[in-house]
Amino acid sequence: MKHNTYLKSLAATVFMLVALSVGNLSAKPYPVPKMYMFGFAASFNDTIVYFTNVIEVDSVWIESKNKFLLGRSTYSHQLRDYLGAAHHMPMRTCIVMYDQKRSNLEKKLIKMKKLYTKSKDGKTHFDIRYLADDEFHFKAIDWQKLLDEIAQNEAAEQNQNAKNNAEKENRKVKKQKSKKIEAKK
Repeated sequence: MKHNTYLKSLAATVFMLVALSVGNLSAKPYPVPKMYMFGFAASFNDTIVYFTNVIEVDSVWIESKNKFLLGRSTYSHQLRDYLGAAHHMPMRTCIVMYDQKRSNLEKKLIKMKKLYTKSKDGKTHFDIRYLADDEFHFKAIDWQKLLDEIAQNEAAEQNQNAKNNAEKENRKVKKQKSKKIEAKK
């Protein structure tokens, strides 16, 4: 009976380790020469919504596995910060839609605009404002520099851990030697 319980717990542990190791396989980020984006901003406090046009952004990074844009929140913060500074509309909820094909993204933009312009009762419920291309533009983020800094920090941390482990091992050896010397006395 104890043997069965042991095998079950061992199997569960092995399963969890395999699941965790598969989950830790991270997608490698890679640069894309250009990406198309548009931004949308709204607030729960008023009916004003903002749309940007489809904007071409050079040198963005995406994840290889799921094609997610790295720094989506950073791009949406660019729009939020702009609206706070230039239009005195701080803390708007902003999103960024993106695609590598301009035509696909334009379809998404049209669909999203329809959500805010057409209503079943024929009334307009939102004050829709458009940001011109010369007014706002997303700025690309240099992810290679950031990834290099992360790699350097991880390498420094590993070196520090190796030094700490070596020091612990040296103290352990010295302690054992001192115990042997005391035992001989």
